[in-house]
Amino acid sequence: MLNVVALMGRLTADPELKTTQSGLSVCRFTIAVDRNYAKAGTERQTDFISCVAWRGTADFISKYFIKGQLIALDGSIQTGSYTDNNGQKRYTFDVQVNNVNFTGDRRDGNNARSSGYSPAPQQNAAPSYSSGSASDFQDMPLDDDLPF
Repeated sequence: MLNVVALMGRLTADPELKTTQSGLSVCRFTIAVDRNYAKAGTERQTDFISCVAWRGTADFISKYFIKGQLIALDGSIQTGSYTDNNGQKRYTFDVQVNNVNFTGDRRDGNNARSSGYSPAPQQNAAPSYSSGSASDFQDMPLDDDLPF
């Protein structure tokens, strides 16, 4: 069986971080996701999807994402039910978030709470040539003994 969700949308409010009695971080937020289609003569519809993240992912989301920011995530759907004050049984569903990613260009992140975020440096990481020149590379000899 398979229960996988991948979404990209905008946060409708700042993510809300709380801590459980056992000390786990939990972050709840809602994203607005446009549907891919619209009936002729009507506006495109938007779905508002409730999401929940736990532990380090929850901390990360609450620290680096704000209302209106574009977010991409993957996770799974979790359903639940409860009885309301009128005795009616109500059903819920949330996306349990596993991973999140920044989306859009860097200008979207100017509103972020922390503009100086950079991931921890990786040891033995390959050098970056984003601002390199031709002298950073060497020519390979042309011979017929290539392994591919």
